[in-house]
Amino acid sequence: QVQLVESGGGLVQPGGSLRLSCVASGFTFSSYAMRWYRQAPGKERELVAGIVAAGGSRSYAAFVKGRFTISRDNTKNTVYLQMNSLKAEDSAVYYCMAVGTADYWGQGTQVTVSS
Repeated sequence: QVQLVESGGGLVQPGGSLRLSCVASGFTFSSYAMRWYRQAPGKERELVAGIVAAGGSRSYAAFVKGRFTISRDNTKNTVYLQMNSLKAEDSAVYYCMAVGTADYWGQGTQVTVSS
């Protein structure tokens, strides 16, 4: 059974940091590119960052570039999103996704940036 389980979300003050993790199982993780998406209430789900199967090559949405870092550890079947300098507008449910012929999604983890 394919599973993607996100963790690490929570409440943080503006300017703070948070690291999200997504642990995968049930498929060959090292063969899949991974992405992080987010969705805030009333907004469409938007792509935040992506990383190729072997790591190394990364891409970011303009609104997080310079603040967020995506990484992966294929020995742990885990993809990470390090989020720094968080803003209120970063508040959303964050989802990880495995990219393939059939895409796999996690259930998401809530990030709330507020004073």
